[in-house]
Amino acid sequence: MKLIEVTDKASRNLFHKLPHIIYQDDPNFSCPLISMTEENFDPQKNSFFKHGKAIRWVLLNSRDEPIGRIAAFIDFDKASAFEQPTGNIGFFECINNQEAATTLFDKAKGWLAAQGMEAMDGPSNLGENYMNHGLLASGFMPQGFGMPYNPPYYLDLFKNYGFNVYYEQYCFHIDYTKPFPERFWKVAEWVAKKPQYSFKHLEWSRVDKIIEEFCEVYDGAWRKHEHYKPLDREELRNFIVSSKMLLDPEFVWLAYCDNKPIALFVMVPDFNQALRYIKNGKLNLWNMIKLMWFIKRGKFTRARIFIMGIVEKYQRSGIDAAIFWHLNKVMQHKPGYKEIELSWAGDFNPKIVSLYKSTGGTHAKTHYQMRYLFDREKTFERCKTIE
Repeated sequence: MKLIEVTDKASRNLFHKLPHIIYQDDPNFSCPLISMTEENFDPQKNSFFKHGKAIRWVLLNSRDEPIGRIAAFIDFDKASAFEQPTGNIGFFECINNQEAATTLFDKAKGWLAAQGMEAMDGPSNLGENYMNHGLLASGFMPQGFGMPYNPPYYLDLFKNYGFNVYYEQYCFHIDYTKPFPERFWKVAEWVAKKPQYSFKHLEWSRVDKIIEEFCEVYDGAWRKHEHYKPLDREELRNFIVSSKMLLDPEFVWLAYCDNKPIALFVMVPDFNQALRYIKNGKLNLWNMIKLMWFIKRGKFTRARIFIMGIVEKYQRSGIDAAIFWHLNKVMQHKPGYKEIELSWAGDFNPKIVSLYKSTGGTHAKTHYQMRYLFDREKTFERCKTIE
């Protein structure tokens, strides 16, 4: 076996071959667009590189066939937030072979250690954790857009190397053909009609104002979390603008108390339902036509809640339920949607787990965020619970 760094078109092509090898017979897998994956590694398109660095490799067998891949990266704004400086790994794909996986993990560990890191977390993404974050441990079904998918044996590859579960991520699914629990809906309507509260969905004409309000809510909701880092306004704006084809303005909401933003909510159609029609991950003209046909025909039946945040002072006010109450009016003229995925809620955040349960949603999937301490004598500690 030999490792090669991804530095040119040939090595990038090998990097993108891996999903087709690993998932060639898996009906649950939707191949991501190559262009979307590559944008992660483009300093011109990913603001991560203003405060981070990344590298990636492909593992070849004796016949120079790709059998594994991995990326290692460091967000220097976040790395020092832990007891030990911690980097990340991601974009991991590998055949069911522990020696191959160990070779990949060793390479990433060596690079991260040379940068001063003392631990590595993964699988994760070069950016915010609402995209491709975690290792699927249960619930092997078609994944929602932005939710990672992997074969069941990946968990053994990680654990056998020495990774531990740092925290668990829970995904809940709501059957939208059934009514919400009566108590939930009564609270939702009662709060939604309080005169001090108001609710607005995204309007493209005021996107810059909404970005400022998003950042204000995000700060008030997560500043006490040990992983907290203020949102990068440029990164958020780039995400919203680049996702314009996919985002439905009526799925993006802000809640206000006396005109001050206090809660945010972002839901997107499950783009993976469209990507299933594109087998090679390439956005050529014919595939673009197929995508646009799918989107224009309104063929989506599932949506995924990317993020829901509430300023700490209002986290027990019922404002979350009130957002669902307003969203329900939108959904009434979008009858094609049958399911909503709420993802993800970390086990370190019992408030959001409780909220997702209160909707009547079913716990459908669990992902793990894994951590490996380079000092094997050091005591491993799981992520702290948000009180």
